[in-house]
Amino acid sequence: MKRLLFISVRWLVLGAVLVYGGDYISLRYGIPARPAFGSVMVRRSYAIPQKDRKTEFAFEPPVPETCVNALFPHYGAPPCWYLSRHQRQQVNVSAQ
Repeated sequence: MKRLLFISVRWLVLGAVLVYGGDYISLRYGIPARPAFGSVMVRRSYAIPQKDRKTEFAFEPPVPETCVNALFPHYGAPPCWYLSRHQRQQVNVSAQ
């Protein structure tokens, strides 16, 4: 039973490495022919806690954020498919 579990985990890890590596190579060499980077308009808001236990919200105007046209994040940028689904981002500011 342990042997079967070890073999299954090994194949699962190998498959994940191959998918991530294939995604990186696809992005790096432009396979298929597509732009590597894209841009999505993102609107951030800040939730600032007040002393009276209420929350104040501060909104920023929308700004374009760079993203990659890939399955996983690469080069420090999130994937465009994820960023387009999360265009509104809230930052919770902690009281110190």
